[in-house]
Amino acid sequence: MEISITVNGRSEALDVPDNALLADVLRERLGLTGTHVGCDTSQCGACVVHMDGAAVKSCTVLAGQANGAEVTTIEGIGDPDNLHPMQAAFRENHALQCGFCTPGMIMSAIDLVQKADGQLDEGDVRDGLEGNLCRCTGYHNIVKAVLAAQDDMKSA
Repeated sequence: MEISITVNGRSEALDVPDNALLADVLRERLGLTGTHVGCDTSQCGACVVHMDGAAVKSCTVLAGQANGAEVTTIEGIGDPDNLHPMQAAFRENHALQCGFCTPGMIMSAIDLVQKADGQLDEGDVRDGLEGNLCRCTGYHNIVKAVLAAQDDMKSA
């Protein structure tokens, strides 16, 4: 199957099997290994990317479903010299330990803040990130980071 997608602002034309998952195409064909696969069942959220502006779990999206779409991965939101406000907040609030869940958590958190009507509170963040699992942090600093980043994101 031929697909054409835009990934992190770059157009890609790819020939992929009908059953290829978006996560696998991003990691194996395009070398974007920031998208992690932790469960293959849509339970952990480590594979979250943005597709046409919405957070999706790329381990359960067929690459063919992304045909014509704009996909943004963790590699496409900032760089070491110019972090996205959410990345900076995760760093400043010590919201990561092993880092495996971090890319998906950040992508989900960005989507949560962008879709929020008004200010999020702790409960909103915990509810909004319930599809992302972290085995290390206990979530307290992740919630702090999302709350810290929301003002910076809305003013950017």
